Amino acid sequence: MFVGDEVLLEVSFAVARERLAQLAEGSVLIGTSQDAYGRGAVALASTGMTGLSELVRVQVREMSWTDRTAGLAIRWEATGSGGGLVPVLDADIRLAPAGKHATLLTMAGVYRPALGSLEKTLDQANLHRAAAVTIRSFAAEVAARITGRPGAAQAAVPNGAGASPPPGVTGPA
Repeated sequence: MFVGDEVLLEVSFAVARERLAQLAEGSVLIGTSQDAYGRGAVALASTGMTGLSELVRVQVREMSWTDRTAGLAIRWEATGSGGGLVPVLDADIRLAPAGKHATLLTMAGVYRPALGSLEKTLDQANLHRAAAVTIRSFAAEVAARITGRPGAAQAAVPNGAGASPPPGVTGPA
């Protein structure tokens, strides 16, 4: 299933690009991924599903960029009972200028579920709901870390949990 989201950042493209590079070089995107994946699992669990998979590996490719765009690829792999809820997410995180002091962050990806016996008990609407919560949460947290505004992520994701700026980021630019 395809997933995506976009967030308008109130920072210049150069600042957003540098902060995304810092996030990609450290382990911050791994923790952010785990937080977002957990929110998707909670959303699906609220439908009565149990035995959900755990996120076990997050891979982030080196960021590529030009003067007009920047991006990186990320992969989540999960395992668990019943073959796992969503064993693989392949997604691209992209930045593009949206004015002198604004940048558009977009996320687009594909979940490849291998649900096995769970597939028969899950309806597609619930699976799409969990995927949407996951990607929206992840995009909001990445945006908050780039802008240094955790309140934006708290407003965009359920319960506002897990959002904090990247190390060394003290406020907007």
